Amino acid sequence: MLCIVIPVFNRKEFTRDCLRSLQNQSEQADHIIVVDDGSTDGTFEMLRSEFPAINILQGNGNLFWTASINKGITYALTLGADYVLTLNNDTVASYYFIENMMLASRKVPNALIGALDVEETTHRPYYGGEIINWVNNTSSFLLETLREDQRKGLHEVSLLPGRGLLIPRQVFEVIGLFEERKLPHYLADYDFTLMAKRSEFPIYCNYDAILYTYPQESGDHKLRKQKSLKNYFNHLFSIRGGGNLRNYTVYVYRNCPTKYIVSALISGYSRRIAGFWLK
Repeated sequence: MLCIVIPVFNRKEFTRDCLRSLQNQSEQADHIIVVDDGSTDGTFEMLRSEFPAINILQGNGNLFWTASINKGITYALTLGADYVLTLNNDTVASYYFIENMMLASRKVPNALIGALDVEETTHRPYYGGEIINWVNNTSSFLLETLREDQRKGLHEVSLLPGRGLLIPRQVFEVIGLFEERKLPHYLADYDFTLMAKRSEFPIYCNYDAILYTYPQESGDHKLRKQKSLKNYFNHLFSIRGGGNLRNYTVYVYRNCPTKYIVSALISGYSRRIAGFWLK
């Protein structure tokens, strides 16, 4: 059984497009679970009227990404899910997306599998997994190292984001849910996949499963696009800030080998503090 879990907060037009793409699939999921964390734009009413078959769970606006996704996963497991696919609402699944994800899961049944992200507006691939090197605290983006003819099939990576991530039930039974208390919004997905890899669950990006996305619509992208001291502060310290220094510190201590922690913190802090103004 496959359950899809989608956390949402407002942006009902994105949610509508995402759900319509899931309805128009060559292979259907058994259940779609939307966790609406206190939307105020009519999202809940739209879901009830236009998508009566989906499961709607509600939050009070304080769940953020991690607690929302955990709420949906917990419900999916009670339904008997063998696989949970976590998905963001600002995504549009290609026609064979679910089918190709499940085909890949049969090849590597204990693996976590992510999708190839393609920018919706340009149809250019822009993310296909990363390889982490803690020795010099760098991430190499796999997509940039592959020739065009190599961009197909499964490629093993170090970590993956939570948008379009297929997770076998066994992973939750071994390592638990995403870390919602220490990582309430950003980095919880990277933390989860790194923890799974340390527990000997392989991580693959499936270049045959295409997910159209809107990278410019992320909360942190919008903060960085409008340069101001207020946005700079939010970038570094707010829950929705992609450069949140506290979250990064937690992430490093939980995942970096001990002997590289200091260098990882110094380089990571530098990128976050200076990067806001450079990008």
